[in-house]
Amino acid sequence: MIQVEHVSKAFRRTPALDDVSLRFAPCERVALVGANGAGKTTLIRCLLGEYAHAGRVTLDGLSPRSQRAEVLQRVGFVPQLPPPLRMPVSELIQFAAGVCASDPERIGEVSARLGLDARSLRGQAFVKLSGGQKQKLLIAIALGRDSDFLILDEPAANLDPAARRSFFELLAERAASATMLISSHRLDEVAPLVQRVVELDRGRVALDDRVAESGGLADTLRCRLELASEEAAVVKALRAWGFDEDASGTVWTGEVAGPDRLRFFAMLSRYSGWIRGLRLETPRDGPPRS
Repeated sequence: MIQVEHVSKAFRRTPALDDVSLRFAPCERVALVGANGAGKTTLIRCLLGEYAHAGRVTLDGLSPRSQRAEVLQRVGFVPQLPPPLRMPVSELIQFAAGVCASDPERIGEVSARLGLDARSLRGQAFVKLSGGQKQKLLIAIALGRDSDFLILDEPAANLDPAARRSFFELLAERAASATMLISSHRLDEVAPLVQRVVELDRGRVALDDRVAESGGLADTLRCRLELASEEAAVVKALRAWGFDEDASGTVWTGEVAGPDRLRFFAMLSRYSGWIRGLRLETPRDGPPRS
C-alpha cells in the first residue's frame, strides 16, 4: 500500500505539491495525469525518496527518505527522461538486478519481448542507445525485477505499436502482484490501463475517481480494413502497425492491442477518405461487426 498524507513541496517558494493526500491499495492500477507542471513528477520523486517534503509518504509502512534502500528494492521505476548513464548495457542490467537480488536473465527476456536484443548491445554505453532502445531497456529493468510497486512515468512514449502491445501484455502479467502508478499528461494514453484516475492541477488533487475497465490489458482487437486505393501514406501507417495486405493491395488485416484502440482510431481518422470498409472483432464479441 502507498500512503501520501498531507504532502507539500515547494521550489524557491513556488508550490509544486500543496497538501496532497492519497492512498493506493495493493495491486491497484492508477493513472496520474495532469498538465506539465501539475506536480506529477514531484510526487513521483517524493515516492522514490529523492525529495525532502512536508507531510508523510510510506510504501508498505516504509519511508522512502529514511529507508530508501529497502524501498528501492521493491520499486520498478521508468523515468520520463532516460538518465545520461555512460555505463555499458551489461553493467546496468547486472546492477539493476543486484539491487533486488533478481536474475539478470529475466531482464534480458523482457527486453527481447519488447523487441530489443540486449545481448547484442551489452558492450554499448546506455547513453549511446536510441530513444526507443533506452525506453525498452528501462521498461525491461522495471518489469524484469521482483517489484511490489511499479512507478511508470510516460512509459510507452517512445515505443512502436508492436512494443506497446508487448508492454501491455507484460503489465497484465504483473497486475495481480504489483501496485501500478502510471503517469502521463494525456488521459487517453493511460485510461485503458487503469482502474482509477488521479488528476493533479497546480500541485493539488483536482480529480480522484474510478474508471470503467474497457477490457483486459492483454486484450486484442482484430481488424480488417478495405482501402479505396493504395495511398502511400495509409500503406506506410498500416505497416507501422504490423498490418498485412492481400494480393490486391487494398485489403489489410492485423491486430491492435486493446488499450491502444483509441490511438489506432486516431491514426485512422487522418486517412478516413481512403477507407472504404472497416470490420472489428474483440474477444468478447460474437461475429465481427462492420
